[in-house]
Amino acid sequence: MEKRRIAVVGFGHVGCGAVEALEVAPDLELAGVVLQDEGEIRRACCSLGSVPVVRHLAELEKVDAALLAVPSRCVPKLAPPILETGVATVDCYDIHGDPLMTLRATLDPIAREHGTAAVISAGWDPGTDSVVRTLLEALVPRGITYTNFGPGMSMGHTVVVKGFEGVEDALSLTIPKGCGLHKRYVYLKTRRGTDFDALVARISQDPYFAHDEVHFFPCEDVQALVDTGHAVHLERRGSAGKTHNQKVDFLMSVTNPAATGQVLVSAARAALRQRPGAYTLPEIPPVDFLPGDRESLLHRLI
Repeated sequence: MEKRRIAVVGFGHVGCGAVEALEVAPDLELAGVVLQDEGEIRRACCSLGSVPVVRHLAELEKVDAALLAVPSRCVPKLAPPILETGVATVDCYDIHGDPLMTLRATLDPIAREHGTAAVISAGWDPGTDSVVRTLLEALVPRGITYTNFGPGMSMGHTVVVKGFEGVEDALSLTIPKGCGLHKRYVYLKTRRGTDFDALVARISQDPYFAHDEVHFFPCEDVQALVDTGHAVHLERRGSAGKTHNQKVDFLMSVTNPAATGQVLVSAARAALRQRPGAYTLPEIPPVDFLPGDRESLLHRLI
């Protein structure tokens, strides 16, 4: 069976995780890595050996899907031109709510017109956790689901903080308070001459942080604090039929980049099995994420 060829756009924590997942996928292969920054290109070339590292996707030979391992705010600009070439896209866009649904509505007609698929928010939240929340509601139709993250490093929030002027290095940790409430610890190494209080005020107004309890700490060596582990605990409490006191739990502890990279790769496989259009993970049959033929998978899983 010919393997489908997958490109990885970006080579940060998630991009590295996606490359590692592709290296062991039985039905997919790494076509190459797409980067713009010179420093990242040099680092990738040293790490990847003979794997092509290019500036533009068009430089790679026959690409079936592109994994967008880039900051979420880059996805709306990056995905459309790739879809217009007929290449499927998979991203790990992590901004919940209206921005996510707007992205889906934007990419859907582009993907349809060019005969390909876009899978958005293919991380673990939003992503696989979204699928679990859907199943929990099927089990317990009336009730409340609590999503408790951490404790652990939020890659998305960390990337956002690093993008602020005056920040030399940063780390954002998510700390669960219970029943779906969280607080964030943000450690900042600032550049010389930066007003720490003014910087904190700017970060606090960013949509990634504006709705949470956030504590900021000055730090001289952020890297000494970095641990890419993370966790999530989903709780659903309510009733099934007319019976109350139903409780279902889902608990996951992961190395964040590896988990997100693996979801991207599994979602690429699924993207190539869908009709043209844009999809979130709950819209895709779970069996499509797995390697192998559907009948054999169903025979084993059911």
